[in-house]
Amino acid sequence: SKQTALRLRRADFEHSRTLEDFDFHFNPAIPKAKILDLATCAFIDRRENLFFAGRTGTGKSHLAQAIGHRACMAGHKVLFVAAHRMLADLRAARADRTLERRMLRYTTPDLLIIDDLGLRPLKDQEPLDLYDVIRGRYERASTLVTSNRAVNELYPLFGDPLLASAAMDRLLHHSQVIEIDGKSFRTGAQG
Repeated sequence: SKQTALRLRRADFEHSRTLEDFDFHFNPAIPKAKILDLATCAFIDRRENLFFAGRTGTGKSHLAQAIGHRACMAGHKVLFVAAHRMLADLRAARADRTLERRMLRYTTPDLLIIDDLGLRPLKDQEPLDLYDVIRGRYERASTLVTSNRAVNELYPLFGDPLLASAAMDRLLHHSQVIEIDGKSFRTGAQG
């Protein structure tokens, strides 16, 4: 119980989100059976990645945190982080020469959840830092990415086709891409 509480605290979730409080009826197009299967966390044991793509407000972050919550309950180390915060943290680490040590924060959890990738453009060394996180986790641990962009829209963010190809190839290998679409929970607007 104490270990579970510690894992949940260290996961740094934005909100306490569970599958039990997710309204699958609001957006019936969301593949409930697939999400419930992912919540068994077997994908983490197989070191597979997940990519939740879809428009704003459809529940991607909620579902990601709920799966992360289940992973913590199952004994996995999880870290939830907004993409821009992770990249800002790595930029600061580059400046104070602690990049290698700080990179471990993102490469060692059993499940790293990167929320809202592609919401902001990548600048300066951010494409390289993102690549290094992806490369450092490749076939060693699972990564769950949420994005308002489709997979093919992420390639240009890297600014270099070769770097984009290397990063996305690793991220998408052993990966499941799941479209989370429908109405916005925030506005009730139809997709």
